[in-house]
Order: sequence, then structure tokens, then C-alpha cells
Amino acid sequence: MSRSSAGTAASRVGDDPALDQFMEAYCEMLTKYEQELTKPFKDASLFLSEIDAQLKTLTVSSNISGQSGSSEEEIDVKDHCIDPLAEDRDLKDQLLRRYSGSLGSLKQEFLKKKKKGKLPKEARQLLLDWWSRHHRWPYPSEPQKLALAESTGLDQKQINNWFINQRKRHWKPSEDMQFNDISIMNGPEGDAAV
Repeated sequence: MSRSSAGTAASRVGDDPALDQFMEAYCEMLTKYEQELTKPFKDASLFLSEIDAQLKTLTVSSNISGQSGSSEEEIDVKDHCIDPLAEDRDLKDQLLRRYSGSLGSLKQEFLKKKKKGKLPKEARQLLLDWWSRHHRWPYPSEPQKLALAESTGLDQKQINNWFINQRKRHWKPSEDMQFNDISIMNGPEGDAAV
């Protein structure tokens, strides 16, 4: 029996050369398909492992920064991976948390240096009221300037600048005052000192 089974096996392989040729071609074709499919499969596996590593890095960094890692937060992390702007937002948030104190002090510094612009309406109205009461001689004394600064909420430099500008733009001393100023400068007799 072993001889007859060996004889039938031998007759099967060599008996039909067309079948043998077909089987060889079929095996070659399967080998080519395997080679063609192996590269995309390896690429896909590599891509998945890179994504997995990035997700692990994100979850580790979020756990380090104090997040508890609940399922809602994990879903949020996955959503950020899909969003290409999420990394930018995360970086911005980290920088804001880290440097918020410095940014606040810089903002205050810039606000101090920023040009003041127009004075508040209420302050301007108080200054105009003082101006109209003293239009003949609109030179407030130092105590008056301090009182104006306190009542308007402006600093003394703003008060001084407002009066300088107001006098240059809107005040013309009367002729009597001009002659009085000249006589004061020339002395009591009105003669010019030589």
C-alpha cells in the first residue's frame, strides 16, 4: 500500500505539466501580492505606533500638569489630536500660565507709557469751570493745582499741561494786563532799566 500511494503521489505531480505550470505561476503571483501588501501594512503599523506614542506622551504630560485623567479629559485629548490647531492652543495656554505674572507687569508698564489721549469729560469740565471763573488770570497756584488734581482724578503733570495748552490756544490777555506786565518788568517808574 505504501508503494501504491507513493506511485499515485508521483503520478500526480509529474503527470500534468500544465497543472504544474499553473501552480508555479499561482505561487509566484501569491508571493508578489504578499510583497505588494507587506509594504502598506508595515507603513500602517508604523503610523499607528507613532500615533500611539504621541497619545501616550500627551496623556503623560497632561497627568504631570495636574489633570486627573478622567474619561472626559481623555476624549478631549483625542479631540485635540484630530484638531491641527490644538497643539498651538495648548502651547499658548502653557505659556500664558507660565508667564502670566510677567505679562501682567509688562501690560501695566505699557499702559503707563501709553499716551493718555483725551481727558475724561468730567475732569475736563471741572478744569473748564475753573478756567471760566479765572479767565482774566488763568494761572492756578500750586495749592489750586493740587485741589484740581484731587477733584479731577488727574495727576499734577496733566493739570499743568492742560493749562499750558489752554492758555496757548484760547487765552489772550487784555491790553491792560499786557501794559501791567511791561511796567512790572521795567520797574516802578515805568522806565526801562539800562
